[in-house]
Amino acid sequence: MGPAVVGLLAGGSVLIAVFVAVQVLTERAEVRESLRRLDGYQIQDLRDREMLAPISERVLSPMVDGLSSVAGRLSPQGYRETVAHKLVLGGYPANLTVEQVLVLKLLGMFSGILWVPAVFVALGLHGKAAVIAVVVLWAGSFMLPDLYLGRAIDARQHAITVALPDVLDLLVISVEAGLGFEQALERTTNAVPGPLADEFRRMLRETRIGSTRAEALRAMDERCDVPELRTFILAMLQADTFGVSISRLLRSQADEMRVRRRLRAQTQAQKAPVKMLFPLVFCIFPSIFVVILGPAIIQLSAAFKAT
Repeated sequence: MGPAVVGLLAGGSVLIAVFVAVQVLTERAEVRESLRRLDGYQIQDLRDREMLAPISERVLSPMVDGLSSVAGRLSPQGYRETVAHKLVLGGYPANLTVEQVLVLKLLGMFSGILWVPAVFVALGLHGKAAVIAVVVLWAGSFMLPDLYLGRAIDARQHAITVALPDVLDLLVISVEAGLGFEQALERTTNAVPGPLADEFRRMLRETRIGSTRAEALRAMDERCDVPELRTFILAMLQADTFGVSISRLLRSQADEMRVRRRLRAQTQAQKAPVKMLFPLVFCIFPSIFVVILGPAIIQLSAAFKAT
């Protein structure tokens, strides 16, 4: 029996073993999920009750709790509050918590232990290139949670800014049709999904459980931190204070927000040529020069060789 046949048999045996193991684990998971869904299922043994929980709760949760306590000790004072505020501004992307972000930062801090052998051994780099690669990978791993939260915050604030003029237009139509501000806001949030509608719904819930409209609006401003929305909230607070007509205020705010959106679009359009300059210079122009001047250079070099 040749070595190739032995290798094929060994590989087939490993694949069969892995397939059987996956099937067994899948069946056990399905059984546990079925038992969790049964109403009135009585579990006598504490171990059986714990084994019914998903593996993420049995294994990953204790690890995350332990690492989060270590990360909390290593974090500077006030950093946990900063992360919590960023999560609020980002709308809790991917259902992240403060503890999970701190754990990711901790893992990124100690990721250099993995990047050093990966760069020097796996990639085979040496000297300054290897040091630069390790530093870049380590810094990227450490800053990745902050970059992710920053992108989530920017995306959410942009979505709120873009949706605000349309929401105000619908509010104007609803209020002028005879609805009160709360009823018009509830109808509008049901018609226009998005983060702005979610914030308005939360504001309405806060007013229904006892908060004043001013307190709920200020809390929404702190959760969003959008200049256009802050302008609308300040106008609403002044209207409540001085008794200004809500419909007139909403119409003026809707007109102003549309003007701001048009000016923002014009600003972004004027920035496009500057942003296109670097791809043109470093990517498109060289390829054009190669296509245009390449044949001429080849003919000139051939002529020089002939002479």
